[in-house]
Amino acid sequence: MSDLCCNRLPLSCSRREMLRLAACGFGSVAFASMAAQGAGATLLSGADDETNPLAAKKPHFAAKAKRIIFLCMAGAPSHIDTFDYKPELAMNDGTNYRGNSKLLASPWKFKQSGKSGLWISDLFPNLQKQADNLCLLRGMKASIPAHAQASIQLHTGSFQFVRPSMGAWSLYGLGTENENLPGFVAINPRGDNGGAQLYGSGFLPASYQATPVRIAGGGGGRGNRGGNNGSADAIPHIDNDRLGANMQREQLDLVQRLNRERLKREQSDAQLEGVIESYELAFRMQAEVPDLVSFEGEDKKTLEMYGVGEQPTDSFARQCLLARRLAEKGVRFIEVSHGGWDTHRNLREELTKQCGEIDKPIAALLADLKQRGMLDDTLVLWGGEFGRTPYAQNGDGRDHNAKGFTMWMAGGGVQGGLSYGSTDEIGAEAVDGVMDIHDWHATVLHLGGLDHERLTYRHAGRNFRLTDVKGKVNSAILRA
Repeated sequence: MSDLCCNRLPLSCSRREMLRLAACGFGSVAFASMAAQGAGATLLSGADDETNPLAAKKPHFAAKAKRIIFLCMAGAPSHIDTFDYKPELAMNDGTNYRGNSKLLASPWKFKQSGKSGLWISDLFPNLQKQADNLCLLRGMKASIPAHAQASIQLHTGSFQFVRPSMGAWSLYGLGTENENLPGFVAINPRGDNGGAQLYGSGFLPASYQATPVRIAGGGGGRGNRGGNNGSADAIPHIDNDRLGANMQREQLDLVQRLNRERLKREQSDAQLEGVIESYELAFRMQAEVPDLVSFEGEDKKTLEMYGVGEQPTDSFARQCLLARRLAEKGVRFIEVSHGGWDTHRNLREELTKQCGEIDKPIAALLADLKQRGMLDDTLVLWGGEFGRTPYAQNGDGRDHNAKGFTMWMAGGGVQGGLSYGSTDEIGAEAVDGVMDIHDWHATVLHLGGLDHERLTYRHAGRNFRLTDVKGKVNSAILRA
């Protein structure tokens, strides 16, 4: 009989071939459907070789920050009402500015805080107490004053093309320290102004995109004050309601044995490997996530410090506390989102509300990290996609301003109690110590032990990086 007989299955059959050939190809159809359904979700794997791309990797040089927490303020906070004190703006309140626009002084007072004497608005009475941990970057600028494009640039370095996010690049370069959890987590990610692209892996393997974690605010009662959402609520689709742990383990072991056999024979299929490894990680997460998202073990003093169970802080407090817990577990990059900063009108009311929701939780996060000995090697980032204008809009509001704004860093190798850079006398444009988004990305990666020029990925015929062909590490803000 000829060896070319088409009625026989090959003795050595890959998983894809088996799915295609068995049952008239319906296995392949089923898997294609599964893969398609998962395309918009996170595909996760776990190591430093073909089977584990997320294993911890050595940095390019000694890292100051082992992990990063990015507190993203979506909608662009007004720098001149929060962290950029402008007395001359107050002196010229109501005067004309470039036509019919009138300058608008900040309705809030600023005061020098901490031993460093940083000027911080009274909107942040709790953060004022953390002044000596803050490094204020008052000369930031972005490329475009449009929310979607600026948000995408803030996260990926480019507003024109689909690129991997900063978190994905960090995970690609460093891996994770906990094989039972994702290395990049987005807590309550927002779906507007860039959506999934803000947390995506772009052209990097799907292993490096973020896992979204949903955590709701509490309303009292057992389980709410402790934030016990359960893993099924926090991370959908990791709980298996049909098979027990032993049966799941047997299935995964079989799949992984087939996986290793194929790897011995031929090149792996990145998409297929990503899907299969996501099931492996999801299995391990079933044991770890429920305890992680439950605050039952946190003492009452800690919950009160963050503002859990209180209004208006409860929702954001839970996110900040979960961020600390994830950081403790070795998650490499954690993003916490807070929206509502697009204050074109009702500035006094809206900014008071937004700052009231975040001030206590963020101050508690910094204090908590410090008392646990984690702040020195945890880099905390705060800011939005751009700032606001010094002139009024709609009487009591401010328009978009990408020419100058403030972000801050804390811990993770930066100098605390430092104000770096500045805008002009009314806060309209960065004029000194100017940092664009590429510089900011280069500095963040540097603090994580990564050379932004060496952290590259081959795609479409050339090596890409987070900072494209730009970016300069700001050594002036680094701790000696």
